[in-house]
Amino acid sequence: MRRYGKHTDADDIRQRPNRKGSRPRTNIRPKHEDAVEGMVLTVDRGRLTCLVDDRQVLAMKARELGRKAAVVGDRVSLVGDLSGEKDTLARIVRIGERSSVLRRTADDDDPYERVVVANADQLAIVTALADPEPRPRLIDRCLVAAYDGGLEPFLVLTKSDLAPPTTLLELYGALDIPYVVVNRDELYDGGAADRVREYLDGRVTAFVGHSGVGKTTLVNALVPESRRRITGHVNAVTGRGRHTTTSALALPLDKAEGWVVDTPGVRSFGLNHVDPSRVIHAFPDLEPGTEECPRACSHDEPDCALDAWVEEGHADPARLFSLRRLLATRERREGD
Repeated sequence: MRRYGKHTDADDIRQRPNRKGSRPRTNIRPKHEDAVEGMVLTVDRGRLTCLVDDRQVLAMKARELGRKAAVVGDRVSLVGDLSGEKDTLARIVRIGERSSVLRRTADDDDPYERVVVANADQLAIVTALADPEPRPRLIDRCLVAAYDGGLEPFLVLTKSDLAPPTTLLELYGALDIPYVVVNRDELYDGGAADRVREYLDGRVTAFVGHSGVGKTTLVNALVPESRRRITGHVNAVTGRGRHTTTSALALPLDKAEGWVVDTPGVRSFGLNHVDPSRVIHAFPDLEPGTEECPRACSHDEPDCALDAWVEEGHADPARLFSLRRLLATRERREGD
């Protein structure tokens, strides 16, 4: 066996070639000054469909973005093949700053938050008045997520031919949330779409709701060409509908300006990511009263200054009750 001493001849030593070439590593990233702006319409297994001008372009995330992920509604910058033709692929090299985010966790013990929609202006919470029965706890959780993420909520109450909306509306009356009440016939004949569209014109609206409440049927009426699959069954035992939407999808409104984002039906809405201190921002009549609260006040304890604020007549007691009910949703399950 050949041995080398301390003073070897360099020409005698064999070196393996570098498979990756001799190009030195660098932290300098390309600026992509020629990148084109677009909007993410949907995400499917790592491939993102983006709207660039008036055409849809399939893209993937550039490696330099690291773990940062783009979601439906994101404004992104793309390079590469932007023709939108079959078998072409562009790259997303930048993700724009978000004006709002709708986030959720799988449950209240899950530390990993998931951004469902970015840059939406409002959140349409669709719930049936019967078949399946309304779930106020789930509605409360959606409201907290909307307030926390910077979205304006409004309620769409369906199947009013099966049950009156009075009780549910009384529960949320103090929050001054806009609402639309429709029956099943209106979901199919276009009447519901016409009434809901008035709230959507010129805005980006995310739709959320329990499976089987008619959310996708309503979206189909708002955007006929979407051809979203409609649920045909609500389980008589569990009262749950079959999921018909498996991924979030942004769709342009029909007969109006704006976008609707159809999201998969939810059976739970975890709030582990929510900072309770941010929910108070959705109550401008109560927020000034928190200035005298003790540090880290939960706004539901004996020393909370909001009680005195309300007693002095600065706000309606029902508003304080609603705030505390919403804050408490983070501490209990939807079915409790």
